[in-house]
Amino acid sequence: MAILAQVIAIHVGRPRSFAAEDDSGKPWTSGIVKSLVSGSVYVSRLNIAGDEQADLVHHGGFDKAVLVYPEESYSFWKTEFPGIQWQPGCFGENLTLTGLSEPNVCIGDVFTLGKCVLQVSQPRQPCWKLSRRWGLPKLAVRVQETRLTGWYLRVLKEGEIRAGQAMVLIERPCPQWNVQRANEIMFAKPQDHLMDEQLAACPVLSKSWRETLGRRAKRSVEVSEVVERHRLEGT
Repeated sequence: MAILAQVIAIHVGRPRSFAAEDDSGKPWTSGIVKSLVSGSVYVSRLNIAGDEQADLVHHGGFDKAVLVYPEESYSFWKTEFPGIQWQPGCFGENLTLTGLSEPNVCIGDVFTLGKCVLQVSQPRQPCWKLSRRWGLPKLAVRVQETRLTGWYLRVLKEGEIRAGQAMVLIERPCPQWNVQRANEIMFAKPQDHLMDEQLAACPVLSKSWRETLGRRAKRSVEVSEVVERHRLEGT
């Protein structure tokens, strides 16, 4: 039976600059703050019209054209951090969905949405900018710990989409690799290099994750931890 999800909101945004929060901080630039889209919007191979990324090394590109986050996960964050008015778009996602979550969506899943065909490419790896956006220093860490990350889509067929439309699963080539399991492998402590190699062999996983997992068995744990700390804390 086809898995159905519904897009309840679409958000886009261009990079903007933010001042340092205090004398010890630094100004920063990000496209994490996005605005609600009304009506139809065109989705190209690299992004949704009106959406851009500030850091093209770690965000955007063919494998990370569209960022997805489940609406259901916001219930958890409302309890975890009640001082924030959590709502669709708060995690910087392009598509807020209902009906899909990390355990029931798989790497390589192909969906139709409007006139588009989209494919799940990798989980999101939260970074320090999400924490700084909300003034919650440990938010990125908690997203990683809970595995409530959301995921990225690549665009196999361009076209227009709009909120309210259904996403319909039409192909599942890798049912063994749901997003939650991929997160467990990427964020495992200690790392399981056998599982790293197995996930890296998934041909529809994003290039960056395949390269990272493929290298990890050849790298020291200490180096991996330094890289992870920089992503989560910006230090």
